[in-house]
Amino acid sequence: MLSLKLRAILFPFQMEPRREELLHELGEMWDEIGEGEDDRRGMLQALEEECLNVYRAKLEQVRHHRAQLRREIADSVAEVAAICATIGEPPTTVQTACSSLQGTGSLKEDLGSIAPELAEMRRRREERRRQFSDVTERVNRIQQEMNLGGGGQPRVVADGSDLTLTKLEELTAYLQHLQSEKESRTRKVAELMALLHSSSLVLGMDPREFNGGGDQDAGGHFSDAAIARLASEIERLREIKRSRMEKLQDLVASMLELWHLMDTPAEEQTRFQGVACNIAASEDEITEPGALSTASIRNVEAEVVRLEMLKECRMKDLVAKKYEELKEIRRRARLPEEDDGDMFGAGAGDGDAERALVLERLEVQISEAKDLEFSRKDVLERMDKWQAALEEESWLEEYSRNENRYNVGKGTHLVLKRAEKARALVGKMPAMAEALTAKVVAWEKERGVKFEYDGEVLLEMLEEYGNARKEKEQERKRQRDQRRMQAAAAAAPPPERDASPVARQPPKNIKNVTRTLSMGRNGGGAGGGGSARKAPAVSSRPGTPSYLKSPMSARRGGSDDTQMLSSDSFE
Repeated sequence: MLSLKLRAILFPFQMEPRREELLHELGEMWDEIGEGEDDRRGMLQALEEECLNVYRAKLEQVRHHRAQLRREIADSVAEVAAICATIGEPPTTVQTACSSLQGTGSLKEDLGSIAPELAEMRRRREERRRQFSDVTERVNRIQQEMNLGGGGQPRVVADGSDLTLTKLEELTAYLQHLQSEKESRTRKVAELMALLHSSSLVLGMDPREFNGGGDQDAGGHFSDAAIARLASEIERLREIKRSRMEKLQDLVASMLELWHLMDTPAEEQTRFQGVACNIAASEDEITEPGALSTASIRNVEAEVVRLEMLKECRMKDLVAKKYEELKEIRRRARLPEEDDGDMFGAGAGDGDAERALVLERLEVQISEAKDLEFSRKDVLERMDKWQAALEEESWLEEYSRNENRYNVGKGTHLVLKRAEKARALVGKMPAMAEALTAKVVAWEKERGVKFEYDGEVLLEMLEEYGNARKEKEQERKRQRDQRRMQAAAAAAPPPERDASPVARQPPKNIKNVTRTLSMGRNGGGAGGGGSARKAPAVSSRPGTPSYLKSPMSARRGGSDDTQMLSSDSFE
């Protein structure tokens, strides 16, 4: 019979009926076989040992499974901690995962509770790896475009052991720096390409000749070597542009000088107006396509050659024309005529070289004469006004000597108005002469030479005018005194010859005398009223200086007597 302990081990309570049945059957078979008691006890011990071995194997299997669960839990916790360290998560995440293991009482439950945390951390790690991979890929692509890798710049590789946000921010900042550098280089390459294109067009060249590497550079390559090649090509074109610009400006200057020299019509100049506008332009201001092309320069060269040949044929006429121009400038400036006949005659009859020398001298003299004319402009304008005042003064003299000036007729009011304006202008002549004298003195002090007007010293002319005016003032004063004495003598009653109490009638010409005094007539007027006594003859007055003869008076043929100031012109 089996022991109670073995029975309890081999057969649980639920298997007790089956166990009893098996043991009973086993006993019957042993009784039938005739097994002894010792053999039966040995076989039962062996059966018990076999059951124990089965239990031991199962126990070892369960123990191994428990160890495996514990390792899995530990590995999960360690992996969570490693992932947190890799992606830079704070330690609180690991602590939260470990806290879920305490107090559960079951390894499977512990493993089940940490599995979601592990899965979440793995997902976040993979997402962070994708971010790093995207940033590093873009960084490496931009470095390749700018050829930074070949220049010693290492290729950026994502480090799986450091996926923290700090590292990601560093890579992102480096990417932004590269993007900014790329944009800057893109703009620079675009500017260089535009400058290369415009320079080639200005020089009349095909831009495609210089775009052998330019299109490839603009398509995605922004290396320092490519930019340096573009800059070198632009500098080479700039040197060509400078040399052509200097050559063209020299040609245009010669062409303009020849145009001016030979008075080329505007219709012939129109064809080169676009080129002529660039004579004073800077390098950056010349942007018109073909402005510095070889064809354009050849056209200007041909025009200059044509003008030079034409100049040789027309040199004598040019010398005569320039000489007339010089005389006209001197005439406008009231400069004395210079005797250039010998030089002009010699230059006109000699060869081209001599005529060119004479023409150059005439150009210098014309320039000097223009400068002198400009410096004398203010004085000449005041002199013209003063001459106009002298002309009005001469007209006023003639008007004052006219006995019929007060007769009513057509246009009499206009003549009276002009006489009134002329008297006002004549009254301003001393101030005009004084201002003119001050201008002349200032000019002579600045230039250090005498101011000549038609060959005469202007200050001497003004001084002579002042002296003559003083003499006329004295003469007018003497004539006024004389007229007062004549009027007093005419108004005095004659001596009485009879004692008749009847009063004598006043002379019939007393009204004429009064009218003469009121109108300011002098005694030298022709005809007129029964004045008691004639005034001194006009010829006794001082004559008018020659400089007071205005050009208009001279054209009218006035004499010195008709130019002299009358005493009535200021009364």
